[in-house]
Amino acid sequence: MAFYPSFRFISFLFTIVSLPILSNCKKIDKLTQFTLSYKERVVVPATASINLPFNLFTPDITTNSESEFEVHDTRKERVENIRLKTLNLTLIQPSNGQFSFLKSITIYISAEGLPEEKIAWKDNIPANPGKQLELETANTNLRDYIKKDKFKLRIALVTDEVLTSDQEVEVHSAFFVDARVLGQ
Repeated sequence: MAFYPSFRFISFLFTIVSLPILSNCKKIDKLTQFTLSYKERVVVPATASINLPFNLFTPDITTNSESEFEVHDTRKERVENIRLKTLNLTLIQPSNGQFSFLKSITIYISAEGLPEEKIAWKDNIPANPGKQLELETANTNLRDYIKKDKFKLRIALVTDEVLTSDQEVEVHSAFFVDARVLGQ
């Protein structure tokens, strides 16, 4: 007598066999997801005016994207999505200072051949924010900017205090990268 498995049995067997494979796909996806971090310093110059917006520009920030992607076993063509995960500011100088001089701040990214894009901001900064500020971030795909050899940040800020000395600020950005798995 021949055994003919039922549809339920075949479905059950398929599910049991598929679970480890699907689980491994998720693990493989994680291998092509990583974070790129950049640090740059800017100086907010001493100023006698308040409540007036002004801009600061970072020097060109080299992405090293080709080598970073290679370290994570992927290539530029495979990158699907790059999103700004965090953007934090740390006041370096003066050593006893804090970000109380800021009323608001907005940061934009630009790269050759691409339009400027708003990526982070903080409005209504409290009176005693301390030496570190975490900004709100846009949920925009920045793949084309980070795949370039370099990008630049424009920092638009409004102060609500007179600055009697320069303020040295470190800008730390972390970008989440998601690339396609080989063959997908």
